[in-house]
Amino acid sequence: MLDTIPSIRLQPFSSTGAMLDTIPSIRLRDIVDILIVSYLIYRILLLIRGTRAVQMVLGIASILMLYFLSAFFELQALRVLLKTFLGSLLVVIVILFQSEIRRGLAHMVLPRFFHGRQTEASDLAEVARAASLLARRHLGALIVLERDNGLRDFLEGGFRLDARIQAELLLAIFHTSSPMHDGGVIIHKHRIHSSGCLLPLSQNLNIDKRYGTRHRAALGLSEETDAIVVVVSEETQTISIARNGRINPVPDETQLFAILRDIFNLKKPAARGAAERPKADAPDAQS
Repeated sequence: MLDTIPSIRLQPFSSTGAMLDTIPSIRLRDIVDILIVSYLIYRILLLIRGTRAVQMVLGIASILMLYFLSAFFELQALRVLLKTFLGSLLVVIVILFQSEIRRGLAHMVLPRFFHGRQTEASDLAEVARAASLLARRHLGALIVLERDNGLRDFLEGGFRLDARIQAELLLAIFHTSSPMHDGGVIIHKHRIHSSGCLLPLSQNLNIDKRYGTRHRAALGLSEETDAIVVVVSEETQTISIARNGRINPVPDETQLFAILRDIFNLKKPAARGAAERPKADAPDAQS
């Protein structure tokens, strides 16, 4: 009887070795893959932060949780209904998040060294001086500086100017008696391309209540494109910069010129820069 019992050979057991054997080998490409996916998720979260898309994401997550609960508790009718909805989830996502998708694709541009320089320091100095003059005269303004993303869609309906960038000209455009003062001025390739351009209003519900239509238009364009928008408030005489869906006040002309110069990677100030030229007022447009 004992001969029929198979012999059992005891092997030394190493917990560390057994644990290492169960862990698959991690390659360098796997680490790179994880880092890329993590970065994409991070960018998506930044893209939808502070927008209505957050509530939509939570709604879709609730539907997914409800689907798994219906499968666990064998609620067949509810499961079939949710399965039909989730089957077209990709189309639903495209419809619900079309503005966020459009904004994300618009920011996927080539590095700036593939693009020619479209703005000079002297242009930025004139913009900064114009903003200062407009603020002192209680004149509102929207000055758009184009970067990599084209703004052709926003030029329709505006007044084509194709003029040299000058502070006095911008002052005349945004004077209340001018037929072109409504809307924004778009600067393209060292020129004032058009004025009176309609800009998209931001749909962000978390915008400060003190901001009016002009600031919402600046934010809306900065959310959809990489353009830089200089905003002048006629009520508070404050100057602000809208960029990447954010708007920040600027204390004075010198700071505005320095910020714009840094954004456009222009390290050397212009000969007629805002910080170097006298702040002599242009003839008062209101007199």
